[in-house]
Amino acid sequence: MRPCLLSIPICLTLATPGLAEPTATQPSGEVVIADQRITPLVVTRRLDAVTAQAEEAFVITARDIELRQAVFAAQMLAIVPGASVSANGAFGGVTSVRLRGASSDKTLVLIDGVPQNDASQPSGGYDFAGLDLADIARIEVLQGPQGALWGSDAIGGVISLVSREDPGLRAGLEGGSFATARGHVRAAGVGGAWFAALSLSGYRSDGVSKADGFPEADGLRTWTASGAARVSPTDFLQLDGRLRYTDTEVDIDGYAPPLFAFGDTAEVSRAKAWTGFGRARIEGPAEIKTALMFDATRLERAITGGAFPSSFRADRRDWRWTSERRFDRWSLTVGAERDETKATLSDGSRERLTNNAAFALLSIEPADFIRLDGSLRRDDPSGFAGKTTGHAGATLRLGRDVSLIGNVGQGFKTATISQVACDFCFPPGPSVGLKPERSEGWDVGLLWRPYGAIVLARVTVFGLDVRDQISFGTGRYVNLERTRSRGVEASLEARPLASLTLTATYAYVDAEDRSTGEQLLRVPRHSGSASLSWDPGRYSLTLSLRAESSQADSDPSTFAPARRRGFVTADLAGAYRLTDAVELTARIENLADRRYQDALGYGEPGRALYVGVRVSR
Repeated sequence: MRPCLLSIPICLTLATPGLAEPTATQPSGEVVIADQRITPLVVTRRLDAVTAQAEEAFVITARDIELRQAVFAAQMLAIVPGASVSANGAFGGVTSVRLRGASSDKTLVLIDGVPQNDASQPSGGYDFAGLDLADIARIEVLQGPQGALWGSDAIGGVISLVSREDPGLRAGLEGGSFATARGHVRAAGVGGAWFAALSLSGYRSDGVSKADGFPEADGLRTWTASGAARVSPTDFLQLDGRLRYTDTEVDIDGYAPPLFAFGDTAEVSRAKAWTGFGRARIEGPAEIKTALMFDATRLERAITGGAFPSSFRADRRDWRWTSERRFDRWSLTVGAERDETKATLSDGSRERLTNNAAFALLSIEPADFIRLDGSLRRDDPSGFAGKTTGHAGATLRLGRDVSLIGNVGQGFKTATISQVACDFCFPPGPSVGLKPERSEGWDVGLLWRPYGAIVLARVTVFGLDVRDQISFGTGRYVNLERTRSRGVEASLEARPLASLTLTATYAYVDAEDRSTGEQLLRVPRHSGSASLSWDPGRYSLTLSLRAESSQADSDPSTFAPARRRGFVTADLAGAYRLTDAVELTARIENLADRRYQDALGYGEPGRALYVGVRVSR
């Protein structure tokens, strides 16, 4: 894991080399800088060459994922400073990520630039439970209000996952505790003017009980297939696209009749998701680079085997245009997009929401020691008043490898289809008078990078205020007055030897509901992680720790406020390369066999062992 500086305007400028060939996975010591919402294309710069950029992001690379042998995205997101990950039980329980204390529905999730938030969920959040990392090259986490570029859903920040684009053949098999088995294969090729890739991954496990302490094991079965292609028919035109399909089945626990007490049930949650995009990039006259993109997602979900079966479907389509022009000391990007969301309600009816937006981004470097960035966005959502949001940032290079970074930004989120229609409300009828949620945020940070690529340290102080937060009140969805988060994020990466990497992160987050004075649920005040990786070439060994303090939660048996205890867990992963193409792997999760809960009342496994083999050519 390595923190990097990410400026939205700069990323838009850097990420549109238009006709560049696909690049291989970046070697250790490089930072990937790209804005996946506008132009998802890999651009790399060496760690010690990253200059002033006004926005901060936390970047997880493919090598980070490989060293930890992480299977799902939530495992890596849990170590991002300022991010809190909670799962309603291991092995497929609904998994949410909160950034800087904002609720999970206020995080925009992208895969290859395509929004993934679930429009059929009441709040529109994203479930990370089955998001497999087999074909993922990197994860970028951009925290704080990002409405000036990303619009609705980005109040807390953005999590962007980018698929691999390196050529060759990759495959792997793994098995272990709880009758777990995993396999993946990927083949990719590149030519003078084309790139193509196909991948397939699957995972199954008997798991443990979702409701903690009950005997019935609740398993997970999921598989993902994806394909990508890019072609440059002329010197000024590039066409590319990607399609991804995921099929997931999870055993869940709930409230069985006649007592409706929390515990083992026979319920099963099934989900099928399609996501993809098509894009044309054009290098026009006057060095103006233009991108035209269409992306779409479809999600079908059903819960069966319980007292209250249900099914849902959501569709999202997005059309986008951007143009950018770079000059000697400044760059300008302008664009527009239209977003259309459809979802089913509990009675089977279909509703639709749309949004039209335009935005502009400007980056200026008036002198070598300072950089200024700013963006404006105007959204016009159906059923709500239009909203203009802005973002401004500055980076000041103080010398001696120290940079001072400051940002202020706004965000907003419109009510979802379910919230507007007040689905599952009694008596039936829509929510009346709902206003979009609004946010204002700021952060100030210091970045220190002495000795080139050997050390990279960052400390950031932040604040985030959300007004008119939408919540379920007495029979209807209503706007709360305000929630507030204040905190500190810190991260360190050090490479004292070429083969030895030490990383550490820490976050203090004080998040509360200002209308009641209570702490927000599932946001620990203190959290941190540390890892030590020894990677001399033939073999690798990584020890990683994760710690969280106690947190406010809700008892699933009584629904009364309660606290979940803090915990510390450790994992150990190792690999040995038999040949240049074949590598044996092994890892132990929960090394000390600790008993803990990620979310109050939900089960987590004890010590678990997994072994496997990876092939790459």
